[in-house]
Amino acid sequence: MELTATLRDEIVAHAREEHPGEACGVLVAPMGHEFPMRFIRMVNAAADTTRFYEFQAEDLLALFRDLDVRGEDVVALVHSHTATEAYPSGVDINGAVHMGMYYVIVSTASDPAEVRAYRIEGGAVLEQEVQIV
Repeated sequence: MELTATLRDEIVAHAREEHPGEACGVLVAPMGHEFPMRFIRMVNAAADTTRFYEFQAEDLLALFRDLDVRGEDVVALVHSHTATEAYPSGVDINGAVHMGMYYVIVSTASDPAEVRAYRIEGGAVLEQEVQIV
């Protein structure tokens, strides 16, 4: 997965600002493309934001309406881990239902923050190299 340094920095900044809660958001690209052009911060609606992340249904509906008008698609779901490495937890793996989408995890447990990307399909975790371009 390719990321600009600017997008990586935006993701890390959001994660640091939300710490000790988990941050979440999405990376979007023009329809039909995988190279993300924008990072959109989302509100973590989980009951316990220090251990989980959850997108609010109303926020997702508004997001997808806006993306449709703009001709964009979500290419990655982004969230942070505050006390563990940037590797999918069991909850992350079991909740991964978006086939072919990237899952980007940033760990604020390390300094500098660790940013890693994965494809999660059928319970299998496949790490994808993150190239900063």
